[in-house]
Amino acid sequence: MSRPVVRVSDLTVRYGSVLAVDSISLNVDEGQILGVIGPNGAGKTALFRAILGLNPYRGHVELFGQRPEAHKHIRPFIGYVPQKMGFEFNMPMTVSDVVSVGLVNTKAAGRGAALIERGKFHRVSMAGERAGKSERVAKALEAVDLGHLTDRRIGSLSGGELQRAFIAMALVKDPLLMILDEPATSMDVRSRESFYSIIRKANRKHGITVVLSLHDLDPLREHTDSVVCMNRKLCFHGDTDKFFADASCVKMYTEAVLHDAHHQQQPYHVRM
Repeated sequence: MSRPVVRVSDLTVRYGSVLAVDSISLNVDEGQILGVIGPNGAGKTALFRAILGLNPYRGHVELFGQRPEAHKHIRPFIGYVPQKMGFEFNMPMTVSDVVSVGLVNTKAAGRGAALIERGKFHRVSMAGERAGKSERVAKALEAVDLGHLTDRRIGSLSGGELQRAFIAMALVKDPLLMILDEPATSMDVRSRESFYSIIRKANRKHGITVVLSLHDLDPLREHTDSVVCMNRKLCFHGDTDKFFADASCVKMYTEAVLHDAHHQQQPYHVRM
């Protein structure tokens, strides 16, 4: 039986008077790819940032079986790619320079590694436990099909290539969990398919649990194991097949997105 790497209970997030996430409870099981969907303003980013300790919240978040006071030791093993990465295109940095920023100081992460090992969670090193920094960077770039661009200036990359470089920066730390906030938004169709192939490989070959937000239903159907559908409140949480088998869930989501497109977003709820 899979264990949850993330357990969220009665999570509420506010930005001043704005209620972004309203009493959500969910689990992310080890080894799965979880797709999080909802219209713009549904609270997906607020949920991710609360899980990562970047937003204040009410409720409870547990990471790898550890309570919040231990999360600072666990976070080095979580790869996060935000929706909008603050980035200066004129920086005199190569692709490998940028990816190396994601490397974890082994000594500083020692306590977190011990906590994870105690919980018997699965972790696989992409380059091998004894690999040096350059090997780890090379393996991460290889995993996202950017090995041929290692010495290219980061500002010269296309949108899809840049996003893959950020994925490599998350992978280079050998994470147990990756949280990706709408990672395929800036990609064309070909780059998007390549991206989902990379994520599936990271999940299947290296055992990385993946949580990603997205809007399109086709990749949700093809590349995820389970679904969270939310609009501030939790509307659905379960297997991907069950989500698509429930016509009311799909209809509610589609209608909410259409309302959002017309600036008429309203909270919606699917009976569980």
